[in-house]
Amino acid sequence: AAKAVGKVLPEVNGILTGFAIRVPVPTGSLVDVTFELKKEATKEEINEAIKKASENEMKGILAYSDEELVSTDIIGDSHSSIFDSKLTLVNGNMVKLVSWYDNEWGYTSRVIDLVDKVCKSL
Repeated sequence: AAKAVGKVLPEVNGILTGFAIRVPVPTGSLVDVTFELKKEATKEEINEAIKKASENEMKGILAYSDEELVSTDIIGDSHSSIFDSKLTLVNGNMVKLVSWYDNEWGYTSRVIDLVDKVCKSL
């Protein structure tokens, strides 16, 4: 997962690490990302920044949750990423984030978005 992010977002290549875990449900996965910030931050600041993104520029793609989540909660969710704010860890400038996603439904939703965008441009 971290290698794929570096290919899609070259500006973060080599400065973050993480992994995806296929959880024991047919379509659910979890992403664990750890990175180092240039300056220290709090858990509240990190979570607030992600919440704002989920409500603005990432709306419909990124969801923010402050609920206790389990793998079955995300099945059928069309978001590419369901950020789990309960699992955010911060130690100075080191940050660990966890996000869930439905492998098939989230991917299919983005393909539909792409097809819609292409059709509207014709």
